[in-house]
Amino acid sequence: MKKIAIIILLIIPVALNAQPMNVDSLVNELNSPKISSAEKLDMYYKICGTYLFYDIDKASEYADKGLKCAEKENDKIMLSKFNAIFGRLYGTKSSYDTAFVYYEKALGFAIESKDKEQEGIAYADIGILYGRQDKYTSSLEYFMKALSIFENMGEKQKCVKIMSNIATLYRGMENDERAIYYLKKAKTIVEEGNFEEGKMQVYFELGAIYHKLAEKEHDKINLALNYELKAYELSKKLNHKVYQAAVSHAIADIYSDFFKDYDKALKFGTESLEYAQQTGDPRMMTAALASMSNIYLAQKRYRECEYAASKAWAIDSTSIYTGKDLLKNIILSNIGMGNNDRAFTFFSKYDDFVNTQIDQSSRDIMAEMEAKYETEKKETRITTLEKERKLYIGLGVAIVVALLSAIGLLFYRHRSEKKLVAIRAALKAEKTERDLIARDLHDGVSSLLTVIKNNMDLYSASGYEGINYYNNAFEVLGKSITKLRYVVYHLKSHILTKKGLAAALDDFCRFIPKAKFHFNGISRRFDSDKEYVLYDCACELINNALKHSGASNIDIHLNMDDQTVYISVSDDGCGFDQKTVTFGIGLDNIRSNLSAFGGRLDILSELDKGTEANVEMKV
Repeated sequence: MKKIAIIILLIIPVALNAQPMNVDSLVNELNSPKISSAEKLDMYYKICGTYLFYDIDKASEYADKGLKCAEKENDKIMLSKFNAIFGRLYGTKSSYDTAFVYYEKALGFAIESKDKEQEGIAYADIGILYGRQDKYTSSLEYFMKALSIFENMGEKQKCVKIMSNIATLYRGMENDERAIYYLKKAKTIVEEGNFEEGKMQVYFELGAIYHKLAEKEHDKINLALNYELKAYELSKKLNHKVYQAAVSHAIADIYSDFFKDYDKALKFGTESLEYAQQTGDPRMMTAALASMSNIYLAQKRYRECEYAASKAWAIDSTSIYTGKDLLKNIILSNIGMGNNDRAFTFFSKYDDFVNTQIDQSSRDIMAEMEAKYETEKKETRITTLEKERKLYIGLGVAIVVALLSAIGLLFYRHRSEKKLVAIRAALKAEKTERDLIARDLHDGVSSLLTVIKNNMDLYSASGYEGINYYNNAFEVLGKSITKLRYVVYHLKSHILTKKGLAAALDDFCRFIPKAKFHFNGISRRFDSDKEYVLYDCACELINNALKHSGASNIDIHLNMDDQTVYISVSDDGCGFDQKTVTFGIGLDNIRSNLSAFGGRLDILSELDKGTEANVEMKV
């Protein structure tokens, strides 16, 4: 259950120090008549910062006092800080809508006060909130804003926290290479500056990455354990309950999954649950219980497995990662105990849960595509009306200056027709994209889910008392979810919008094991429509290579100079005879879209020698 660790560390606040302070002495000082309002606000904030790590009720009590004091003094910076604390408190309770309201207030006060540090903290907090909801793209966007601010300020310790959280996101997005890149940068900073809290966070994340990589490279597991043990000692030294829960959980998984040392695994798993309960965070308690449920299942202690998984499910059943794994453990433990009726009851819940996740993902995709389609229609209509208005003006001027108007009108019509061709091509591409959604969801996910149903039918018909058919069903269901994620990644273009063509293609290719992305030149932005057409074209060519070539390797080269963009997609697959093969609608659409913007597509292929597709466009 490696996914659980991804969830945990996205709750770590950026702003507050993890060093515990003497709360009692601060509380006593608050009663002193000699302290100023500013000093009192600072004490309230420090008290909250300490209580946040082990007593959220106390943190809430003093945050409320601090917020009222800040409102009375109209201190914008402290208003930002106390609103942020309430955002964290509600985020810890998974009340995300309320938390977002407080974070938005915190950001507004930070911008109003022109305090860049507090603005960066507000961006980071919102990034954390999105990350807790598995909204990786939005989370990454806000973390990047925060990182830019802190780098400009030279705030190295805050940069480390942001980098670690970015690495956590990339780990969740299956992009281990980028995760390690940010962690190595952070590791250099914390070890040079001897930042203990930063070390704890970076070591934990490095342990999580190497733990994941150890599934294929077993020699990495000792490295993972060493990093986690270092983080464990630091979390105890700093009395950081959140990290004590998270790191204990990670160590328990390592001992259970790789060393089969269930006694040590249970020791650390029990610690993780105790620390999680002290934090009061339901997601962390769910993660700890889920980890213990896994250990009990591995020991065939089915009753304890079901108890832990059921308790976790009762606390938090919303996450796609913990939710499906908890239901799986409940099902398998009941099969192990011979409670087949109860197992089938929970398999029905499992089926509903996964279908809900798939339906939600599909609705999100379609809503995004519909919004984009309607926006383009509206923009097309506005553009048409504006052209008509200009045309009438042009005709009026033509009466006065016939020759100049005629020349201008010819030029204008030529340009308008070219734009209309591009708009029609964009709308046509949009329709093709939506057809692609339907086809991929139907052909990919639906067929895999059918295999699951067949496995369950076989189990029912045979009366087989083991759990092999269920395990086969879960394995295939995992593949269906992976397929769905691939569809989602293909359709979403957030990175294209924010970062440009090179970053978007790099991100798309990282999700495809066979694909290798190569970029030469200086990454730059250009016309957004051209970026979209080139990105869509490249994705379609990669999809064609995956579906038809049988290739082991697909190389994608992107080159940019001052005037032209070049894209090459080549594979070592079966190739084809260009004289006999008729190209389908996909390639026709690519050529049509490229042509609308003055681009071109050339394809070279021979039987058994692979295929190379080259795209060129002036930008």
